[in-house]
Amino acid sequence: MGRTEFSKGDGALPDKVTVFDDDYPGVANLDAALLAALRTAATDAAEDGVKFFVNSGWRSPEYQKRLLREAVIKHGSVEEAARWVATPETSPHVSGNAIDVGFEARAWLATHGARYGLCQIYANEPWHYELRPQAVTDGCPPMYADPSQDPRMRRA
Repeated sequence: MGRTEFSKGDGALPDKVTVFDDDYPGVANLDAALLAALRTAATDAAEDGVKFFVNSGWRSPEYQKRLLREAVIKHGSVEEAARWVATPETSPHVSGNAIDVGFEARAWLATHGARYGLCQIYANEPWHYELRPQAVTDGCPPMYADPSQDPRMRRA
């Protein structure tokens, strides 16, 4: 959604970009610790024949605003859109702290992600992962049903 309407500089990614493709700001602008964990996990996953494709990573505030506007149109209200898309001020994508991965990577991370501190945060978004370093020893925290339940998403 909205992928082709934005430039590489906004964080838009073409198909088949991996966590190793630093030529794309959507990858290069991710938080360094998140990116390091993803690259370690992707290297290990490659031994299982799994490649980590990135559907979305870092996004510019403008890109995030557009995604939110499109979600409001699609879902019919701001409240319903909030179940899927955060505001630019609250989005972990805008801060570089979240990644949306492809199908093979999400299946692999669902089983192995905690070992790298990579956790699915929302039950309704199996593609969305964030770094939770404590997960390495304690396991991933319980998921929120959707972003609207995440206290970080509430506007001040």
